[in-house]
Amino acid sequence: MEELTVDPFRAARLVLRLRQDGVTDDGVLRAMETVDRGAFVEAADLKALAFADCALPIPCGQVIPRPTVTGHLLQALDLGRHRDRRVLVVGMGAGYTAALIGRLAADVFGVERYDRLTDHARQRIVALGLDNIAVRHGDGALGWPERGPYDRILLTGQVPAVPEGLFAQLAPEGFIIAPMQLEGQARIARVTADGTTTRLGAAGLLPPLSEGRSATL
Repeated sequence: MEELTVDPFRAARLVLRLRQDGVTDDGVLRAMETVDRGAFVEAADLKALAFADCALPIPCGQVIPRPTVTGHLLQALDLGRHRDRRVLVVGMGAGYTAALIGRLAADVFGVERYDRLTDHARQRIVALGLDNIAVRHGDGALGWPERGPYDRILLTGQVPAVPEGLFAQLAPEGFIIAPMQLEGQARIARVTADGTTTRLGAAGLLPPLSEGRSATL
């Protein structure tokens, strides 16, 4: 089984950077300190940037966001200390965000529109022994109703509105975290089952989350 962390010194520097940017949740910081982004990219020069606060390109024209952006999304999930939550990740990409959430929640379910990325994420998750994460290739806007309900649903890219089909997959008291344009600004929004929207922090630079299942990649 592969190790998750390769450089404790650089990981500690990343945690300091996250704290300076307002990511203060201890669980989120521990997860980001111990899960190496480099395990989810292929090129050696990208692995060297694993703990830098920059986005990393992955196949299919996608990116792993800057750690500070990811940290704020995870903090918004408010998973607490009990690790009893079930979380759906829409737009799983290479699997890095799902791996982080796997350190914070009981069960994680990732949906990705690109088959190539889904395969890559599945291979990394198995290699790293992350046995509380399941992934599928599909249209994230439809969620994964067979595995619901979910205490939290995370959309990893910017959307104009939360896809309607996701609300029915929320558990009681659950909510959706989604980067959205609110009053002309990119914000992280918390949306409950009745549609109540609460603005949280700035969303940072995130690409749009595309609907549909890719038929070619």
